[in-house]
Amino acid sequence: MKVSVIGSGTMGSGIAQIAATNGHEVCLFDSFDGAIKNAEDKLIKILNRLVEKEKISDQEKDDILSRINFSKKIEDINGSGLVIEAIVESLEIKQKIFTDIEKLVDNKCIIASNTSSLSIASIASSCEKSERVIGIHFFNPAPLMPLVEIIPAVQTSSETLNNAKSIIDSWGKVTVIAKDTPGFIVNRVARPFYGEAIRIYEEGVADFSTIDWAMREIGGFRMGPFELMDYIGNDINYTVTETVFSAFYFDQRYKPSFTQKRMMEAGYLGRKSGRGYYNYADKIPGANKDKKLGRKILWRILSMLINEAADALFLNIATKEDIDLAMTKGVNYPKGLLAWADEVGIKNVLNQLEELYCEYGEDRYRPSPLLRRMIKNNKTFY
Repeated sequence: MKVSVIGSGTMGSGIAQIAATNGHEVCLFDSFDGAIKNAEDKLIKILNRLVEKEKISDQEKDDILSRINFSKKIEDINGSGLVIEAIVESLEIKQKIFTDIEKLVDNKCIIASNTSSLSIASIASSCEKSERVIGIHFFNPAPLMPLVEIIPAVQTSSETLNNAKSIIDSWGKVTVIAKDTPGFIVNRVARPFYGEAIRIYEEGVADFSTIDWAMREIGGFRMGPFELMDYIGNDINYTVTETVFSAFYFDQRYKPSFTQKRMMEAGYLGRKSGRGYYNYADKIPGANKDKKLGRKILWRILSMLINEAADALFLNIATKEDIDLAMTKGVNYPKGLLAWADEVGIKNVLNQLEELYCEYGEDRYRPSPLLRRMIKNNKTFY
């Protein structure tokens, strides 16, 4: 089966690499001058590094490259069984490209978007056969990150969903199915990891280094929230936060932070600009390694994360297994949040949330009805 990828940025190139590695003929298309040549040069470097590390052989590298047509002509996607769009996060631009794609492929071709935050239903509405449109959301870097969120729109047929999932499963990826709601699973459930950490800093409870230390050393997270935001890019993370906030009709649970907005406005974007929450030209400040304070920080952020995961389950965004799988495989959380809730005690989580809600009087701390329901019925998630 031929696979085409629209957009040759980091994500598009990564998806093309995965498809070609799995034996597909691939067309990687980009209309911007220099973009395709740049993508080809970068991919050759990546594959050469894999050869050096003995992950693949020279022959496998040549085979992968021979399967990819680096194209500046969109007509070259003709004959595809799957087209994945990975371009700028603009609904208007995506709708236009989907209309163009549909004219060039046959009726059985699946057309997918790699969007991380836009409505799949809105994208699908630009196609006459909207039932063959679906969300297939990879995580960066796509060749390394195991998780892929599969998002059917209300228009998507069950055949399209099953076929899309089968293809991505065959690539060795871990797939989860999410309802077409803002942020899907990962970008929705993960919001408090950043938002509550910033709030703790704004209140003067602890500095960036201490909050990161608490989440890493006591919580077991691979990276703390501030170092992770600097790694992702404060412009990207803020934009996702703002998009989710707006898409949820300004629900206070997803309210963006002025601290992050000012960082973005100042050009302190993180590692890529040399400065974010940390100045990477200087030594990173030491943390206050007070374990009592660290546990307080962890418990506050963890309770918010568990609440978000519970609400996603309550609103049928995904199954409990897929929610936990998404957070462990998509953002490397040390445990699934719902399993973690069982471990620490759902009643304890609810008590923490109610304390915060009582103290602040803000809707961001409102507990999910599912937590109260489970305590009332003496149930656990697993």
